[in-house]
Amino acid sequence: MLPFTTVSGVAAPLPAANVDTDVIMPKTFLKGVDRSGLDVGVFNLLRFTDGQPNRDFVLNQAGYREARFLVVGPNFGCGSSREHAVWGLSQVGIRALIGTSFAGIFNDNCRNNGLLTITLDHATVEHIQQVIGDPASNQMIVDLPSQTISLVATGTTIGFAIDALRKTALLSGLDAIGQTLEGASDIRAFEATHRLVNPWLF
Repeated sequence: MLPFTTVSGVAAPLPAANVDTDVIMPKTFLKGVDRSGLDVGVFNLLRFTDGQPNRDFVLNQAGYREARFLVVGPNFGCGSSREHAVWGLSQVGIRALIGTSFAGIFNDNCRNNGLLTITLDHATVEHIQQVIGDPASNQMIVDLPSQTISLVATGTTIGFAIDALRKTALLSGLDAIGQTLEGASDIRAFEATHRLVNPWLF
């Protein structure tokens, strides 16, 4: 996974509630045997109309095309458990999602694939959406070590909470397997001792 330390860039508002994984990654794009091409699938039915970019969709609008952050509505990522939604968001360059709540399995998929999710109260999320709703003030800095979001235009700094293990994994760019392998020497030592103490099991 790509480590997450301090990331700066454009933030785009996507305030609709209950955006499900079929909206994020339509089922048409689940046919491949690998992860390639999922960037085209992300929000495909919103981003394109008859194969042409939909000018009404925020990520197609001037100032938002290179967004690194999405400030989303409640219950983002609900619906089916497709991990492709997270893979696709990463492929279009999204590094963090900010909202009031995320669907459980989707949130787990984000954690396992290096996509930072930040949960804040409704008033704070609404304020951020209002600020970044103007392309002239949509620059943001997310600093994971200090657990802060900075709105560049206003100079506002907002703190956020994150589970310590999740933070460490993101900073190190480690997925669940990578985190387990950090204890490989302890695992091998346990296996060796277990084999000696319980030889009949082997």
